[in-house]
Formats: sequence, structure tokens, C-alpha cells
Amino acid sequence: MKAVAISVLRLGLLLAVWEICGDLRLIADGALPSPSAILWQWWQDRDVYPPHIWATVLPASIGFLVGNAVAIAASIGFVLAPALERLMRGFNIAVFAIPPIAISPVLVITLPGIWPQITLAAISVYFPTMLMTLLGLRDVDPRPIEVIRSYGGGDLAVLRWLRLRSCLPGLLGGLRVAAPAAILGAILAEFGSGSRWGLGSFLLGSLGRGNPARIWGIGLAATALAAIAYALCALLARRYAAASMVTIAQGVTLEPRRRAGRERLQDLALASGAFIMPFVIWWSILAGFRVSPVIARTPLAVWTFLTEGPGAADARGAILDALGQSLPWAGVGLVIALSVALGLAVLGVVWRGVTASLMPVALVLQTMPLVALTPIVVLVFGRGIATTLVVTVAVTFFPAFITIAQGLSQVPKPALDLLDVYGASRMQKLRFVSLPSSLPHVCAAARLVAPAALLGVMIAEWLATGYGLGNLLNEARGELDYGMIWAVAFVAIAVSVAFYQFVRLIETHILRRFQPATGA
Repeated sequence: MKAVAISVLRLGLLLAVWEICGDLRLIADGALPSPSAILWQWWQDRDVYPPHIWATVLPASIGFLVGNAVAIAASIGFVLAPALERLMRGFNIAVFAIPPIAISPVLVITLPGIWPQITLAAISVYFPTMLMTLLGLRDVDPRPIEVIRSYGGGDLAVLRWLRLRSCLPGLLGGLRVAAPAAILGAILAEFGSGSRWGLGSFLLGSLGRGNPARIWGIGLAATALAAIAYALCALLARRYAAASMVTIAQGVTLEPRRRAGRERLQDLALASGAFIMPFVIWWSILAGFRVSPVIARTPLAVWTFLTEGPGAADARGAILDALGQSLPWAGVGLVIALSVALGLAVLGVVWRGVTASLMPVALVLQTMPLVALTPIVVLVFGRGIATTLVVTVAVTFFPAFITIAQGLSQVPKPALDLLDVYGASRMQKLRFVSLPSSLPHVCAAARLVAPAALLGVMIAEWLATGYGLGNLLNEARGELDYGMIWAVAFVAIAVSVAFYQFVRLIETHILRRFQPATGA
């Protein structure tokens, strides 16, 4: 009850400060309205919210179920056949790295009805759930594995009796990240869809009316939906995750070590297949749906656009110039987001109320449509690098924070009890047990947000700064230059994959140094 009272007091204080700032127009010259103004606008719009909310929730829910089902099935297949995971690695990263602002108009033109929203919601949830589930399936103590194998059990028996139970905390952590992402994916797919209903369509139709209270009301409605979805998954995690801890895992890795005698030719074939697979699937999807080549370009068509023809040199020059403007700040934003997420997650261990206090802010940053936040960010930070970094951190902070906090919450209790016997302080337990034990989750957080860093920069450039890859993509969309749209999307995916692989190299070095492999 005391914790609830403190939380209510904090919320009340926050709302009071917000009310004063909104009424006096102290922030961004009125771009941040007061809570009372937002509530009054909500009441005036009460008749139109139900159909808009339903039009967003329905495809988001279907996409959430479909995307997570595929993610769980894929992670099980990857742990049973590690070669399959290596073969599909390029495709997995590419799916996560696809800029929604680039793929959304193609989905709208290609797919009927609410399928664009369902597809983008499913794409948005696939990678976080797959990554966290795969981490949980592999993050097991090798000793029970040996016991199962000594009784004649094979990989399926290990999966059934040990890995599936052990992966539940990771799976539920992934679902907590995926739930808000599904809402946001459905809203992004509504941008430009021409649909009458949906929070995204409602938001776009309200932008030119000079009513910040309505814009913020729509954004907070989206945040409330995401918060409900997150709370349901968090409730499941609290109910079932603790009961799934099998034992203390010793020296786990994110993927099994290679067998000693594996031929280099096989490694080269898998690496080549991982590089080629995204292009094969890309071509297969376009061919299967029979999309017009005027709208959707095959990999060969994109390559031709960038290498041949009278405008190829200009296209390459424009993309290289834009990439030079975007890429450095994506790296800086990634480092800042990870540092902030790690620091706040650690504070949540030392002072347990920090995580609960930060969660509403994190959810707002994750689910509030950036077209509502951008006016404040621009007026406070200008249209320069600061705005780019703020938006990038806003896009990448939530999944990193949730993943790291999940790892810190799964520290084996016997190890902490042992330090309690010796009178260790919280900081000592954090240093010697919590941080080393959660290292795989910290690395997973880095891999999870690495592709999103460039996406955050592109969103800032698209909405505010007017340069870089995001602005180039925005100009191409306005001119219906589908060749440039697909070329920018291809470059963004390629750079995001490179970011991911760079982070994975660093991760491999760190884990080999601090956590020797066991072959689990």
C-alpha cells in the first residue's frame, strides 16, 4: 500500500506540473497542452474514438498473434538446427531493419483491407520475440542437459523438459517489448493508407487543424492501448516467469560453439546463404503477390537503378551524401540509448522504485506517434543534431531498457543469498553477480536496438531536420520515385545489418572473455 501511495503521489505531482506548464504555455509555446485541455478534447471527441480504436486494435492484435507465433516457431527451429539460424540471420535482421516509413506505402498499394496494418504489426513484433525467446532457449544450465541425455533423451527431449520451460522469462520479456510495437506498427501502416478509421488516420486528419490537444489526445490514446497490452504481458511474466527458473546457468552463450572439426567450406556456404537469403525471399514475395514492377522493385531492379542508366550516378551520389549525414549520428544515438538504458536499469536494481517510475515515460516514448512529439522536440532543441539524437534515443530506449531490466531481474537468487551471508551491499551484489549474470541480456539489447538506431535517425530527418536518408526518402515518396524509395530502403537495411553484425562481433569478444562457453 505504501508503494501504491508513493506512485499515486508521484503521478499527481507530475500532472500538476504538466497542468501549470500547459496552461501557461511554458513548453514549446503551447505545443504541449495541459491534461485538462486534453481531457476536454477527449470528451468532445468521445463519439469518434471507439471506431478509431477498434480499427487499430483489431489488426494490431492479429499481427501480434501472427508475428509472435512465427517468432516462437522460428526460435525453436533455430535452437534445434543452429545452421538454420545462421542461414536465416540475414533475413531476420533485414525484417527488423525495414524502415516502416518506406515499406508502408508499398503494403498499402499491394495488400487489400486491413492486411497492411496486420503485416506491419507482425513485422514489428517478430524480431524482439524471436531474439528473446532464442536467448531463453539457449540460456540454460548444461547439467540438466547431461542428465536428460544420460537417460537417452535427444534434442527434442531437452527442448520439451528443459528449454521450453527455461525460455518462458525470455519469451514473456519479448512479448512485453512486442505488445507496444504491434500497436505502433498498425498505426504507422495507417499513415497514407487512405483509410477512414484508425488512430493513425485520425491523427493525420487532425494535423492541419491547429489543435494540439486533439493530437496529444490521439497519441495518449495510442499510449494507453500500448500500456494495457504491456501490462497484460507483464502480468503474465510476474505470474509464470518466476516458476520457470530451472537452476543456475553457468557460463552460457547466445549461440552454441562450433564443433571442432567443422569444415571452413560449410561455414563459407552458410555465410553466403545468409547473405543471399534476404534477396531470394524478397524476390519470392514480389513474384508470389504479382506486384507491379512499377511500384515494387526486385533486387536486380534496385541494383540496375543504382548502377546503370542515365540517372544512376546522381542516385548513387545522393544516397552516399545522405548516408554520410545519417550514419555517424546513428552510431552516437545507439551508444547514448544503450548507456541510458543500462544506467537506468541498474538504478532500478539499487532503488527499486526507479523502474516503476520510468515505465510510463518509456511507454510514451515508445508508442506516442512522433508527429505529436516532434513539434516540442524541434522547438526545444531546434532542427539540428540534438533533435536527431533525441528522436533516436526515444525510438531505441524502450526495447533496450526492458531487455536489460529483464536480465537483471533473472539473477539467480541463490547467488544473491550467498553474498547476503557475507554481508555484501547492493552495489557489491550488482558488481559481482547481477551485471555478469545479465551480460547476455545486455548484449541482446545492443543487438535488438542496433538496427533501430538508423531508423530513429531517419525518422528525425523525415519529420524535422530535412537532410540525410530520411529526408531523401521523404522527397522520393512525394515525387513517387519508387526506384529511389526502394534504393534508400535497401541501403538502410544493408547498413542496419552491418550495425547488427558489428555489435555481434563485440558481443562475441565480450562473452568469450567473461563467460566461457559450455556448449549448452
